[in-house]
Amino acid sequence: MSAARVRRGAPNRGRPKKAAPRVSVPKKLAARLPVEQAEANRLATWAFGLFVLAIAAVALIALDVPAKVGLAAGEAVGDAGFRVKSVDIQGLKRMDPKPVYAIALDQKTTAMPLVDVSAIRQRLLDYGWIKDARVSRRFPDTLVIDVVERKPAALWQDDQRLSLIDAEGVVLDRVPVSQMPDLPLLIGKGANGQAVRLERLLDQVPALKAQLASASWVGQRRWDLSFQSGETIALPEGAATAAAALTKFAKVDKSSGLLGRGMLRFDLRIPGKMIVRLPREPGEPIIPEAPSES
Repeated sequence: MSAARVRRGAPNRGRPKKAAPRVSVPKKLAARLPVEQAEANRLATWAFGLFVLAIAAVALIALDVPAKVGLAAGEAVGDAGFRVKSVDIQGLKRMDPKPVYAIALDQKTTAMPLVDVSAIRQRLLDYGWIKDARVSRRFPDTLVIDVVERKPAALWQDDQRLSLIDAEGVVLDRVPVSQMPDLPLLIGKGANGQAVRLERLLDQVPALKAQLASASWVGQRRWDLSFQSGETIALPEGAATAAAALTKFAKVDKSSGLLGRGMLRFDLRIPGKMIVRLPREPGEPIIPEAPSES
């Protein structure tokens, strides 16, 4: 029995050659990606779900559904006994509490969760007397308002209107002439806006500050200071110039006693000079005083 001799390594010509498997282009690209097909499908599902949720959220907002749900929930809490029934105001010493109560209770709803405490605070800050305020809820039924009052520092007279102001010139309230408190009087248009600068000026001469009766803002550019003893000091324009002139006058007054001796007016508007106006003697002709705005 003869056997065919087959050489090793020789090709088997009788067996058909096996074709290489075809791989589609997308699968080739997917094979190169670090994410497996199952993971990619899951990510696509999540992305589609988020897209649907975003569309739903936009629709709800357009229909004002969240706000309506929130209002309904807040009113439900109010119906359970959590409604505003009292207002606890703290920190008031001088101002009338009625405006504070009126602002606190002027709400669209009394349900505690729906009361806009930020809006209440902002409205309170628009009120002259109140420098700062804190509004909070004290469950089940109380609003707590802690107020920081402004302190009255002077009276401001403008066009026959008398107002109470603080050290910053903020108008606190109108004041009847019959109820004027014992405070310095600022006179003239815009005088309240100069209150801080006047305070700084007078702080440099405490002895004169204690005797001040009123201060007139003349021509919206300089001060005439009137004292309890009856004299008036006409100061020059400019903060630095006025401070130098008033400081020098205070030194002379301390050594020589200028105030309280019957003088009428000390004019310090000319640098280095002091023009004194004396009382008029009986029978002496009246000399018109120069306009104070000059």
